[in-house]
Amino acid sequence: AIWQEVLGLSQPVGIRDNFFELGGHSLKATQLVSWIQKQLDASVPLGEVFASPTVEALAGYLEAAATMERYEAIGQAELREWYPASPAQQRLYVVSQLDTGGIGYNIPWALEIAGELDVERVRESLNELAARHESFRTSFAMQEDQLMQRITDRVNMPLEVTDSTEEEAKTQVKAFVRPFDLGEAPLLRAGLICLEERRHVLLLDMHHIVSDGVSMDVFVDEFARLYA
Repeated sequence: AIWQEVLGLSQPVGIRDNFFELGGHSLKATQLVSWIQKQLDASVPLGEVFASPTVEALAGYLEAAATMERYEAIGQAELREWYPASPAQQRLYVVSQLDTGGIGYNIPWALEIAGELDVERVRESLNELAARHESFRTSFAMQEDQLMQRITDRVNMPLEVTDSTEEEAKTQVKAFVRPFDLGEAPLLRAGLICLEERRHVLLLDMHHIVSDGVSMDVFVDEFARLYA
């Protein structure tokens, strides 16, 4: 059942089905380890998922070698104006400062949307997402030789709306991905290209310092729910 939830499958998982053949990857494996600890109070190394990629094999590891470890949720931090950046954020910030015009840590997506589309509802859904998740309201700055992050109460998510032909859209998509100023929130931008009356392309671009592949899946799922 845990595998089925992590992999987003509608059909049951067999005990000899291979996690990676069912669509799993390293980020999904990390989620799997977290869910196992949360629901079974058992600590499993990430490498064991790769070594034992079936329910049967992983169950054998759990019986023989898993460390029993009570799951504890991370508590909410107290409200402050500034928070210390994580080591991973510090590394990304340094690299970004060395290459101020670079886009190597941008995470772009393009989603084609068929059917009627209400542009204002798209805009409202994006702003609601930013209100729900602090990462989309976070910016970064040096404070006394330490990288800190600041979370603003509310931001207006930029949405660039343009009309375009199919050929022009390819150029627009490439131009959409550009450097972020890490000192200004949100570190996310959205664009909407209207190809036809009932055919649009939604463009998203986030900086890796506030997002990753799992975050994008959550973003797209919540955006669809909010719009609906």
